[in-house]
Amino acid sequence: MHVVRDGSREAPVLLLIHGSGFSSGTWKPVVPALAEHHHVVRVDLPGCGQSPPAPSYDVPAQARRVAAMLDDLGLRPAAVVGHSSGGYVATALAEQCPDLVRSLVLISTGPSPDAFLPQPFILRVLLAPPLGPLIWSRRSDAMIRKGISATCARPVDIPDDVVAELRPTTYRTLRSVLRQNTAYITEQSVPARLAALKVPLLAIFGAADPRWEPSSVHQYEAVPNARVELLPGVGHIPAFEAPEATSELLLDFTAAGR
Repeated sequence: MHVVRDGSREAPVLLLIHGSGFSSGTWKPVVPALAEHHHVVRVDLPGCGQSPPAPSYDVPAQARRVAAMLDDLGLRPAAVVGHSSGGYVATALAEQCPDLVRSLVLISTGPSPDAFLPQPFILRVLLAPPLGPLIWSRRSDAMIRKGISATCARPVDIPDDVVAELRPTTYRTLRSVLRQNTAYITEQSVPARLAALKVPLLAIFGAADPRWEPSSVHQYEAVPNARVELLPGVGHIPAFEAPEATSELLLDFTAAGR
């Protein structure tokens, strides 16, 4: 598993987990502010970025890989942040290894299948057969940027290196990941999973998220003492669209939980 580390190794650990089809580069706009106060650890999940594919993309299996990485590096406990489906891996990590997770932040993480919205046209073309498999391997940098921008409510600057990190993910890998994500939240919603745990929770949504119903963030209020935040005018990727506001929320929440 490819790992990127920023900030002082003596500072509290902050683990950042990206969403489906993305990479550790998703977090680059917020890393400088976070690294002033934390030992920031970013991972490329299996089959994404610079991490090789895996035999299975089952959510609990991905969480076990992340736990093994934290153990290998001696990084425990950690404040864990998951973006989109990275929040499922973060939740599964908290379920399996509560001693590893000091606090949990879910950003744009759909709580249950009923919150899923009709997807932007470009994503339907890229992700669904019959055109998806044909277009995926031939997609240009401009098409990758268009796909990302379709999930945002504000204009975003997507650097060349971030685009390059997304290219290695295969169509088959992404489809497998998406199937496993759906299976995970169909079996039990994320709020129901977390309600049984005692981990402090912050749930952040963009109020203009086109992938998940923004009001569904309130489902997380079923988790005892959870904090819920809606970012006005922000879509599915707050780290790109509102990096300052996102960083401030993360720093405020993690500071309170120390």
